[in-house]
Amino acid sequence: MPNISNKKRPPQLAPIDETGMDRIFRLPRVWSNRELLDLAPNFKGSVANVSGWTDIDKEGHRYRDYFCNADEYIITNFRSDARGFQGQPGEIFLDLTQPLPPELENRFDVVFNHTVLEHIYEVQTAFDNLCRLSKDVVLIVVPFLQTMHAHYGDYWRFTPLTLKKMYEARGMEMLRCTFNSHPNASVYLVATGSRQPEKWTKLRLPFNYEDPLPAHNGFENFVGCHAIQNQDYQRSRTRSGKLVNKIIKKLRRALP
Repeated sequence: MPNISNKKRPPQLAPIDETGMDRIFRLPRVWSNRELLDLAPNFKGSVANVSGWTDIDKEGHRYRDYFCNADEYIITNFRSDARGFQGQPGEIFLDLTQPLPPELENRFDVVFNHTVLEHIYEVQTAFDNLCRLSKDVVLIVVPFLQTMHAHYGDYWRFTPLTLKKMYEARGMEMLRCTFNSHPNASVYLVATGSRQPEKWTKLRLPFNYEDPLPAHNGFENFVGCHAIQNQDYQRSRTRSGKLVNKIIKKLRRALP
């Protein structure tokens, strides 16, 4: 974390308590907030929360407070019927599916986009515009696994491999991509890409989509393995294992 002694400090978030929490929508949001809180204070300069709606983190804070070292923080939004344009001072009206206005090319040092891309059918155009808005960093939160939601459209889910290729196709390098692995819950990805990766060695993580905890069903421990559990398969393996052990014991007793 950078030295922020002379700056406004980021909010303090309580440890995650899963008791009674809405696992489909709230749990991955709470998890991703802590990932963002770890990342955001590292960034300076001009920051844009693209399609940021009211900029709330749903824990009583605003994301602008996370970026406590930013010199400028701007929100862009689209149509009000898509939880979009608010008409607030300094807010920019921006449609990610349309050609980017020339004055916004490389306008920001950091572009932040939270759970928006899944709602845009022209997702490659939208991601291209996010990258063109930024001189350097594009920080996104997207769902890997979530129930279909939102009356204004829900079209896509993403994998770490998808995001890596999307960054690379635009001349950027993905510095890191993390994901939550809570059982019986939605799964979010938090990914950071940069045009200048040499500046961010402290943020870099090895590219990996394996969960550190083994899968319960014996399959690969890839992202999402704890959210979707094959309990019938696990019970079958357990029954088969017990049967094999019984046969082995009988064979051993039968041997001279």
